[in-house]
Amino acid sequence: MTEIFHNIGILAHVDSGKTTLTEQLLYLTGAIRTAGSVDMGTTATDSLSVEKQRGISVRTATATTKWQGVTINIIDTPGHIDFAGEVERALTALDYAVVIVSAVEGVRAHTENILKSLDKAKLPRLIFINKVDRAGADVSKVLEELKGISTETHIVLTDISDEGTETCSATRFDEKTFCINATEALADICDEAAELFIEDKVLTKDAADRIIRKEISECRLTPVVFGSAKYSVGVKELADILVEYMPDSSRRSTENLCGIIFKIEHDKTFGKISHIRLFGGEIANRDEVELFTPEKSQVTVSDAVEIEDKKSIKEKVSQIKKFCGAKSTDIGIVRSGDVAAICGLPSAKNGFYIGTPLHSDTANLVNPFLRVKVTPSDGDTLKIPALAAALNELSDEEPYIDAKWENGQKEITISTTGKIHLEVLSNLLKERYNLSAVFSPPTVIYKETPTMSGIGHASYTMPKPCWAVVEFNIEPMPRGYGVSYHGKLPNNQCFYRYQSHIHTSFNRCLEQGLYGWEVTDFKCTLIGGEHHTIHTHPLDFFVCTPMAFMNGLNEIGTTILEPLLKIRIIAPEEISGKIFSEIIKMGGEYDSPVIRSGSVTIEAIVPVATSMNFPEKLAAMTSGKAVLSQNFHGYRECNDGLEHINPRHGVNPLDRSKWILYARGAYNAE
Repeated sequence: MTEIFHNIGILAHVDSGKTTLTEQLLYLTGAIRTAGSVDMGTTATDSLSVEKQRGISVRTATATTKWQGVTINIIDTPGHIDFAGEVERALTALDYAVVIVSAVEGVRAHTENILKSLDKAKLPRLIFINKVDRAGADVSKVLEELKGISTETHIVLTDISDEGTETCSATRFDEKTFCINATEALADICDEAAELFIEDKVLTKDAADRIIRKEISECRLTPVVFGSAKYSVGVKELADILVEYMPDSSRRSTENLCGIIFKIEHDKTFGKISHIRLFGGEIANRDEVELFTPEKSQVTVSDAVEIEDKKSIKEKVSQIKKFCGAKSTDIGIVRSGDVAAICGLPSAKNGFYIGTPLHSDTANLVNPFLRVKVTPSDGDTLKIPALAAALNELSDEEPYIDAKWENGQKEITISTTGKIHLEVLSNLLKERYNLSAVFSPPTVIYKETPTMSGIGHASYTMPKPCWAVVEFNIEPMPRGYGVSYHGKLPNNQCFYRYQSHIHTSFNRCLEQGLYGWEVTDFKCTLIGGEHHTIHTHPLDFFVCTPMAFMNGLNEIGTTILEPLLKIRIIAPEEISGKIFSEIIKMGGEYDSPVIRSGSVTIEAIVPVATSMNFPEKLAAMTSGKAVLSQNFHGYRECNDGLEHINPRHGVNPLDRSKWILYARGAYNAE
């Protein structure tokens, strides 16, 4: 009999009860003997010391269990926005998500982002409204909030009694009530249900089950259940509903060997460990597998020569394991639909494919907008290479760290999402590598965009042998557009393989503009190019393209863009005047407040640069009574009158003679 797999992600805003629910599911299904506690640091999936100390998850953890003959691979993800990159990568491995919403706090900002990301990734989801035992629980209000932010139809599959008390309970509806509710909920999206609803008839149980499964799989219907993870209320009902209605791994299956690496770990004994989701085929110990790099370009490509495919990497699997938190068992083989951890792939990175690459929409939950400098705490410069190596290894596990250091430099720079992220990094450096580091105050990551349209041209024809000519048309586009690349010249004018080199080099050019920031929100078209059948060297266009691009930016100029945050504040009504005043001081803009039962809800857009200390100010002015949530909103033109320059790595292509020597490896920038 073919094994049935469900790969599920437990997703939510921080402190909504993800890890507690995971623990209760593992206990219910017999995977663990006793349910641990987040507060006591005894849960199966929070294994890092920093997770036990802080009582929050900071890394994705996997655990496997069985229920009603179905193998369930649970992927427990962090809820704090600082670690949203873990959630983003986990989405690539899921069959569906269980999204937890607090019955008291309701739908938080990060939860909205998660739901939007699930939409983009075309992943089904189930909503578990948690904490129905707590005073102030209001599931009706939460259901209204969900309807306001989601285009999917919701169907409630459990009933609740004694809401807001520790004696609450959650039960499945009887068959008659279930069929009535199902007919009403499905009437908007299913003709079969709509016809019966109009005739004042109801679906049969079998028909309702069939349609519910189909509509969930097609991401048109979201089931909702109630419970309290803390008291294990509604957990059995949740487990039953998962195996009855949610899609299994066959929904994303492939015929060929295909898997994706969604998590990287480093272990002293086993080395690099790659956690994979296998969509097709099987992998056994000692098998040689092919690794493919995903195309991570932020550039939209149209009517242009594509980048030449990179050769795959072939490496041998040494061991295959199953993890439950920090505990592992050898399984020797992983089959289609399953999740496992593979040892012995030293080149593996997050997002790499094993076997055939899979094309799918990826979600974007993370936009690091802060950068810090990292130095040894004792100032010993001899420790910098070891510190850089450690941060590079941690960048393997969390790519958004993006550690940058060149031999000879006295400091390392990394991207960060916030203070808690830095605290966790500091803890990991000390615990895993015995290194103590100091982080500078964070600086904002700005971007730049072309100010007007213009031409970028460069000719690289001396000193021989060389010959490359590149010409771009650069056009500014609206905020949030990103970058698009166009243009395909005749092959006899410029060989297609050289146009591929131009395209590849162009993508690298985006990292540093006139002021050293990433360049975005523009359209670039290759309108001219030329090679020489005798003098052109294959690397000439990698020398010429950056000069053409920077010459273009130098002619038309660039505008600095600053990052923005969308904040939501719930505070006592009498404090609202002070909050509005603070938002104005930060250069922010706010919507009309919503006042309800003595509290005010304020939503605003504020610059990152002026709002870094706002959480502390808000806590002080409200005596800790305010609730603040914030998420990245986008970029806008910066009008603060200050000069924002990011030190350039390497040589500026505008310095033509030095750049040519540097690009040809004959000049050291340091």
